[in-house]
Amino acid sequence: MSKMQFKLNSSGVSSLLKSAEMQSVLTKKATDIKNRCGDGYEQDIYIGKNRANAMVRAATAKAKKENMDNNTLLKAVR
Repeated sequence: MSKMQFKLNSSGVSSLLKSAEMQSVLTKKATDIKNRCGDGYEQDIYIGKNRANAMVRAATAKAKKENMDNNTLLKAVR
């Protein structure tokens, strides 16, 4: 049995992690999480240094209290 080796194309992986397709996947996941949380939550997506990032956060005071009391965001991610 021979050993198989491969070399990772770093620039290709980097462009994949920042691509429009990856942003689309992240947007869908963030939307699903936001919808499970209910009213008062918002989502955002941005391109960081290494990859695209999606974020869902409590935007209103009511949502912030609900999240603090019930871990709403954490439960919605599962």
